[in-house]
Amino acid sequence: MQKLVESFIATANAFDVEGALSLFAADAVIDDVSVGDTFVGRDGVRKYLERFFVGYSTKSRLLSLEELDDLHSNVRLDFTGDFGHEVGILKIAINSDGLIERMDADLE
Repeated sequence: MQKLVESFIATANAFDVEGALSLFAADAVIDDVSVGDTFVGRDGVRKYLERFFVGYSTKSRLLSLEELDDLHSNVRLDFTGDFGHEVGILKIAINSDGLIERMDADLE
């Protein structure tokens, strides 16, 4: 999980949407309470990355990673960008192929 999270941060920080998308399952879901929307499938994940990472010049820094079991982790990130500064939590679930199948996001 550590490697997957580090890959997500690196690709998102580089605004490499295709690279970040490769970490998600085809039917992945991102539910972001802080923006009040859910993004479904690769098209939804692409829209989320383009809008909230590329669009706001968001850079992330890992603060902590708590592995709950082999398939679930809670990740705390420091976000900076055109919006200012925020700290957020990503609850990540991966599938048996090691791809992100669900990400629940919220700000502290």
